[in-house]
Amino acid sequence: MSAVAPTTWQSRPAPTDADAWIARATEVAAILATDAAARDRAGATPYAEVQLLKDSGLVTLLGPAAHGGGGQRWTTAYQVVREVAKADGSIAQLLGYHYLWNWAARLVGTREQWEHVEAEAARNRWFFGGAVNPRDADVVVRDEGDTLAFSGRKSFSTGSKVSDVTVLEGVLEGTDDHVFAIVPSDSEGLAFHDDWDNIGQRLTESGGVTLDNVRVGWGSAAGYVDKTFRPRVYNTLNVPTIQLVFVNFYLGIAAGALETAAGYTRNTTRPWLHGGHDRAVDEPYIIDIYGDLTTRLWAAQAFADRVAEEGQRLHDDPDAVTERDRGEFEVRVAAAKAHATDVALEVTSRIFEATGARSTATAEGLDRFWRNVRTHTLHDPVAYKRREVGRHVLIGELPTPTWYS
Repeated sequence: MSAVAPTTWQSRPAPTDADAWIARATEVAAILATDAAARDRAGATPYAEVQLLKDSGLVTLLGPAAHGGGGQRWTTAYQVVREVAKADGSIAQLLGYHYLWNWAARLVGTREQWEHVEAEAARNRWFFGGAVNPRDADVVVRDEGDTLAFSGRKSFSTGSKVSDVTVLEGVLEGTDDHVFAIVPSDSEGLAFHDDWDNIGQRLTESGGVTLDNVRVGWGSAAGYVDKTFRPRVYNTLNVPTIQLVFVNFYLGIAAGALETAAGYTRNTTRPWLHGGHDRAVDEPYIIDIYGDLTTRLWAAQAFADRVAEEGQRLHDDPDAVTERDRGEFEVRVAAAKAHATDVALEVTSRIFEATGARSTATAEGLDRFWRNVRTHTLHDPVAYKRREVGRHVLIGELPTPTWYS
């Protein structure tokens, strides 16, 4: 991968506002775009790409400014994820999941815990992964007195080998109590498997992980005081927060597909021989395709931004979040997720109608946009997102917090 030396950014002032951070993300995307198709085909572990995110400072975006972080809000994080996704959906997913897991201490932990984690993460530019796939059997957490031991297996662990720290989650043995903890990714007993071999999002290192008595102190059990969890409604905001990450890298991938396709149409696509036009850009059906897809994408982006602002108000005052606040936000996120899924799949599929048969050549790599969206949008059935919206409209029901709602 073409890389920018750290001094390129270190010799310039760090971004200080949202616009400057989004501009930084645009720079990162430009670097990733130079060989995105080739890297997708190679499917190599993205060590260099994650280093790029560190060198640019994007990994510290949500961290406290006092400790070298960007001090930014979730609304900016979503925009940054979307910008990076225009060039590389895999790296955008890694970054978006990193933001969620970096924030997990604040979502679940005590003030002392999250202040410590966020300070260390910003100072050391930690990159976060997570072993929290809820479709698998729960990891068992055994109380050993002063320590906890996590044992089990998860089918997916996004970030795995490229992460500095990993968020673990399991159920305390003999109880229904869930426990989150952050551990170094090279911890004894934590083994990542090289078994991520899917058609899309190939560089996300989302393979399985085995936990064999991975030990942490009770002090690292997020939100626990004297071995008792102290719940807040804000704890349950992890699902709508990560689902908005999904929304934004779907829309970023779609935007990148449109931009790439438009460049191909301008420079390479030939007009139809019976259409009477000398240039593809003058073909009425091609003009209509780009007009239609762009209109749909802009509408989806505007809605996603509106929902992100609504969520930011909850992040700004965590202790004030009520069950109704959380439920209404989840419904709005569900609507944004459903709409973004439909738009991104349509955009990444229909661009070929405007680029023509020769654009399907492997070297062009236009298929990666659809493969990436198609792969990740199967994360959870979009029909259940529409169901949340429909039941709220018809009977005022608010979604019960689960791992997917």
